[in-house]
Amino acid sequence: MSRIPVTLLTGTLGAGKTTLLNRILSEAHGRRYAVIVNEFGEIGIDGDLVVGVDEEVFALNNGCLCCSVRGDLIRIIGGLMKRAGGFDRILVETTGLADPAPVAQTFLVDDEVRERTALDSIVTVVDARNIEARLADSDEAEEQVAFADTLLVNKTDLADEAGLATVEARLRAINPVARLIRTRRCDADLGTVLDGAFDLDRLLALEPDLLDSHGRHHHEHDEGVGSVSFRIDRPLDGRRFVDWIGMLLAIRGADILRSKGILAFAGEDRPFVFQGVHMLQEGDFAPAWRPGQKRESRLVLIGRNLDAAVLRAGFEGCAAA
Repeated sequence: MSRIPVTLLTGTLGAGKTTLLNRILSEAHGRRYAVIVNEFGEIGIDGDLVVGVDEEVFALNNGCLCCSVRGDLIRIIGGLMKRAGGFDRILVETTGLADPAPVAQTFLVDDEVRERTALDSIVTVVDARNIEARLADSDEAEEQVAFADTLLVNKTDLADEAGLATVEARLRAINPVARLIRTRRCDADLGTVLDGAFDLDRLLALEPDLLDSHGRHHHEHDEGVGSVSFRIDRPLDGRRFVDWIGMLLAIRGADILRSKGILAFAGEDRPFVFQGVHMLQEGDFAPAWRPGQKRESRLVLIGRNLDAAVLRAGFEGCAAA
């Protein structure tokens, strides 16, 4: 029985993992992908940002693949293997807070998963502007860089040449053997990204107990990082929301690692997709609501010292009259 290749997409919050995933799915590839998207918050956003109506998209919310929802990952893969027709590849996008070691371990140790799938490559997307800060305050960021077969140094348009050289030297100090590719909006050659660069021997040098199902991979996240999620059925006043989120990120952007939302603005027939990393933000209208997609507004904030009650009041205050 042939084993289905698996590509694991990792990277810090807001680095561009979903952008890369959508690039893969949008190519005229003629392949059938199964997509598993993991999110830290209890309300899913990223699953609705994944394009491609022909793909199977599974969202695992309110937990991390490297710990609390790892069993769900195993069950989903088991279900995929029983489907008629099969898939050409499985794409797994982890939350930006995930340690890749226990996720990779799932594909190497679990008997049923290992029999039917083959971990083909670990691709880490790096935010060229913010990676040094993340390496300073997040053990997961260093693990994601260390475990990568391919490092996409993304958002190069937001850094100058001297800054990029400094970032790449830091990445090379952590992982001297990974393929390193500079990108803007993850515009790498996908044949290169998905060409099966996985090297088990290198991972075992980093984590000697990786293949030990009773090993030490019981990952705990930084207790200071949490998420708050909000949902509103009423349409939002677009100008009011833009003003509120702009002020919030200007004041609290150092603590808000990631912000993202799918929003229903009054008087608009299209959803507004908002994304932010610290103080940086961008947003635009999507082409249309998906069939069956509820016209509501959802917002997720991931960061430190988040006052849910205050943030909820601010968000709900953006509702249209």
